[in-house]
Amino acid sequence: MNPDDVRNRGTHGRSGNPAKAANGPTAARGPATAADWVAGARLRTLPLAIAPVALGTGAGVVAIADGPWHPARALLALVVALALQIAVNYANDYSDGVRGTDDHRVGPARLTGSGAAKPRHVLAVALSFFVLAALAGLPLVIVTQQWWLLAVGAAAIVAAWFYTGGKHPYGYYGLGELFVFVFFGLVATAGSAYVQALTVNLEAWLGGVGVGLLACAVLMANNLRDVAQDKAAGKRTLAVLVGPLAGRILFAVFMLVPFAIAVFFALLYPTAWLVLFALLLALPACVIVLWSRTARELLLALQLASFTALAYGVGLGLAFAL
Repeated sequence: MNPDDVRNRGTHGRSGNPAKAANGPTAARGPATAADWVAGARLRTLPLAIAPVALGTGAGVVAIADGPWHPARALLALVVALALQIAVNYANDYSDGVRGTDDHRVGPARLTGSGAAKPRHVLAVALSFFVLAALAGLPLVIVTQQWWLLAVGAAAIVAAWFYTGGKHPYGYYGLGELFVFVFFGLVATAGSAYVQALTVNLEAWLGGVGVGLLACAVLMANNLRDVAQDKAAGKRTLAVLVGPLAGRILFAVFMLVPFAIAVFFALLYPTAWLVLFALLLALPACVIVLWSRTARELLLALQLASFTALAYGVGLGLAFAL
């Protein structure tokens, strides 16, 4: 997914924009620095990878009928999730850059679109992280002897690539949130539970719905900022398809429904009530998005939503496990 790709591009096809001249791909830039490559990984999106693994591992601990939990499996699942998140971030940088989606960018420059790095180098880094995810997932398949998990892992990699890659990227047709919900919500959470207990319980499925919706909120906040620019560039995100007003309402729904799920779990796990403290992040994010007027406000909302997902996933995971 590409929840941190917060752009502020000018109108598609126009020239003579002074900000574009200073920051766009036509500006003269030296080779990408180490800091540029780190920024390309979009570290602020990583909470979306940590949250489902934490929640799923906690759910798996509950489901273990006999014996201890498996911290090594949890660590490998975390490496898989983090590597996939970073891989899709670099893959999106590459695909959007070579497609020209970022040609009119006037915000923080991307590696490919800005010309700071050669497209093939960005692609190589993306593929390296896809390989790392596969290598971390292989021991999980071997130790659990569940060979069908190879197909799940392959599907996750294929879905990550075609989010913005290929001739018809589904992220350009309003399906980005669906991918995020399925793979960074249900699959990541249920998978993390399964490698612990070889079963998936209600805690994992319902918790996966919660973290998946929060991941959708992050993506929606990102895309709301870019509605005009994406529409001009032919990128039909869900925010473009439904319009800014409906998109803002959807953001609030994505942010708040997970807390109804948390209340349900609190009836079974008393410490799950503590997860509601994450509303201190979620509610301001909703207010900002509903009444925002500037792109900077939407960036703040995106960051709040990302940390809400982290607090939610870790909080429920601990509530289940302890």
